Amino acid sequence: MTHVVVALACLGHLVVMIGSHNFFYGFRMPKWGGDVNHFVHALAILAFPLGLVVGWGFSLGGFLDWENACVTQRIVLAYVGFCLLVLFVWFPILTVRRNLRRDPSRLTASQVVDVAEQLGRRPVGRGRMPWLGRLPGNQIFQIEYVERTLFLPRLPVEWEGLTLLHLTDLHLHGTPDRDYYRVIMDRCAAWQPDLVAITGDIADSPTHHRWILPLLGRLRWNVAAVAILGNHDHYVDVVPIRRRLRRLGMHVPVNSWFTLDVRGVPMTVIGTEWPWLAPVPDLHDCPKEPFRLCLSHTPDNIGWAKAQGIDLMLSGHVHGGQVRLGPIGSILVPSAYGRRYDMGTFDESPTLLHVSRGLSGEQPLRIGCRPEVTLLTLRRAEE
Repeated sequence: MTHVVVALACLGHLVVMIGSHNFFYGFRMPKWGGDVNHFVHALAILAFPLGLVVGWGFSLGGFLDWENACVTQRIVLAYVGFCLLVLFVWFPILTVRRNLRRDPSRLTASQVVDVAEQLGRRPVGRGRMPWLGRLPGNQIFQIEYVERTLFLPRLPVEWEGLTLLHLTDLHLHGTPDRDYYRVIMDRCAAWQPDLVAITGDIADSPTHHRWILPLLGRLRWNVAAVAILGNHDHYVDVVPIRRRLRRLGMHVPVNSWFTLDVRGVPMTVIGTEWPWLAPVPDLHDCPKEPFRLCLSHTPDNIGWAKAQGIDLMLSGHVHGGQVRLGPIGSILVPSAYGRRYDMGTFDESPTLLHVSRGLSGEQPLRIGCRPEVTLLTLRRAEE
């Protein structure tokens, strides 16, 4: 019995540590800070069972004897009770609530295309961790082309049926190789959207900003394209990335806003790279009417967006968790909200938030969480 309790407590401790890891990883920190966060939490996960053995011995004799336990042992036993509560109450409740969440969007089409089959080879390339691209079960080359309809109460009548291509988290660093992105960009161009929105983490090495022109230059749009940067862009060098995006004719707001004429009606477009770039956009003189679109790399800015009356916010950053385990869903999500906004569409009135799983990652690994590009069709919400 004692060993069963210990095993379950260790599992609950793992859940607690993953939640803590996700929370702290959602804050602004340099790249080395993220590595420290990984290391400290991995160490803490291992230290707990080791501490139980040190405190009670391998036999765990007297482990459940509260009366004869010293103060330190009682603190550990209280934490064990907390871990069991997390494992059997808190985690199941959150998981069920997430699975029952109502999707405010409407899925109109979805097609999974294996780019490796299209190319006749796995486009592993020579980037970071190419061996992950060869792992059986890795879905990194299985791109999902998703078409969704969003219903927005303040959408001007003139924009009924407006289409917006949402791209994010390309993580250009060599794996997947350039052909992988070329195939995807050509398919996206065939959609011929009105607007293109790119929400960061474009280049993930000091040299792969050179891929921006030949790849993103394949895109086509009817009205405008807007791009912001993410934390990995800031880890390398934002200057050549922004310069190449602008050479393509894209708007690149740097924690700022501008007004875009869309079918004769002004759209206020806001780009925020907070918390990696400070300060947040100053919206003091920003028009509140008729519609505010915000590009934010991380969905963690949702509280700010709601306070600013943003109508639609587009985000990436969290990659859907990259690894999803059936009904449990995502595990590791770099967000202060944990797994709450890992992927999909969320009604956070007055803001509608769309979070894309993105195209790749620093680690080219996807299990139960295919890469995604999304074509959003905007329609007026029924009263």
